[in-house]
Amino acid sequence: MKQYIGLRNATAGVLAGMACFFSAFAVAASTDLDQGIRALQDDWAVIQYKTPPNERAERFEALSVEAHALTERYRNKAEPHIWEGIILSSWAGAKGGLGALGLAKQAKAEYETAIQLDSRALDGSALNSLGVLYYKVPGWPVGFGDNKKAEALLKQALSINQDGIDPNYFYADYLVYRNRKSEAIPYLEKALKAPSRPGREVADEGRREEARALLKEAR
Repeated sequence: MKQYIGLRNATAGVLAGMACFFSAFAVAASTDLDQGIRALQDDWAVIQYKTPPNERAERFEALSVEAHALTERYRNKAEPHIWEGIILSSWAGAKGGLGALGLAKQAKAEYETAIQLDSRALDGSALNSLGVLYYKVPGWPVGFGDNKKAEALLKQALSINQDGIDPNYFYADYLVYRNRKSEAIPYLEKALKAPSRPGREVADEGRREEARALLKEAR
């Protein structure tokens, strides 16, 4: 009996030790992912808003390599797929022309994967970003652009993050693109009143400048 009790206690100790190990591993993995996402966010904002336009394509290309490495480490997490998609989309925008279509298709695939994993991750950013692609990319037969899909996705993103600067700005941008300028005004005003995001100061400043310029056009 004493041997049984000793064995049971030893087994319990081993299991407790394993639980602590896996818990520590999970915390370390979560920290690594968070730091990786934060680094991508920071670098993207600097390239997008602080780098001369003629240098952006090359910088986004280099950043896409880092983004892909993070995605490979965390394929079952939506967040790295979202940020790889954002960086690929931005690279496509900086590159321009039909040569950018392949990058846009890669970004689309990353957003779709993120939506399958967790459509609400990063406040619905994959839905919002995929919606942007659908109205920015040319339609058939050149590309996959689709205004109806764009509007549906942008509205879905807004339903998740009603007060966010990005979903309000991009839905307004879509409305201006569709020549529905008066409808865009309240969304732009809301974007300008959106709460600041900790650690995203450069991105928020840049987006507000874009919102102010678009609001002037809409009025």
